[in-house]
Amino acid sequence: MRSLVRYVTNWALPPLLLAFALLTPLAWADDPPPAEGPPGERVPALARTWPVGTRPAVLRGWEPPASVYAAGHRGVDLAAPPGAPVRAVAAGRVSYAGRVAGRGVLAVRLAGTSLRTTYEPVRAEVEQGAEVRAGEVVGTVEDTGSHCPGTCVHWGLLDGETYLNPLDLLPPWLLARGPSRLLPVLGVPVPSG
Repeated sequence: MRSLVRYVTNWALPPLLLAFALLTPLAWADDPPPAEGPPGERVPALARTWPVGTRPAVLRGWEPPASVYAAGHRGVDLAAPPGAPVRAVAAGRVSYAGRVAGRGVLAVRLAGTSLRTTYEPVRAEVEQGAEVRAGEVVGTVEDTGSHCPGTCVHWGLLDGETYLNPLDLLPPWLLARGPSRLLPVLGVPVPSG
């Protein structure tokens, strides 16, 4: 019997203690958070206004690059005259307000998400760290050698380092071009009866 006790304590006990030590924390651990998928898989339609104007013309749409450094258009260009107000599309906190390569850039981290919107060229009227509400004026359009034929605002959307289509933030009622209208149909006989 003494040899059996020595056998259990010398050989079997260390692996049992090791298993107990490794598995016990897992018994009390919280369930892992649900997987959200890769960044940018879903963009909630949480915008409450366009950044400029009411349904501005989209001069150039979003063209996602094939790879990180490939050519593409990482946002949308919206027609806007110099001095036009630029509004926060949704509530958030200003994460950057300054100049990049001679142009005014404003970035807002959207509340409750990992998303941030960017606007340029914009003269910021808010400071970094400021809380902004949806529709609040955050700056004005600058006339600083835009890459558009006229002046425009380049509106971007990022989730981490992944660029997304900012138009996906807009709910259908903001994207709609107005109510449908029935037009008269000419040359069709009137039903009898």
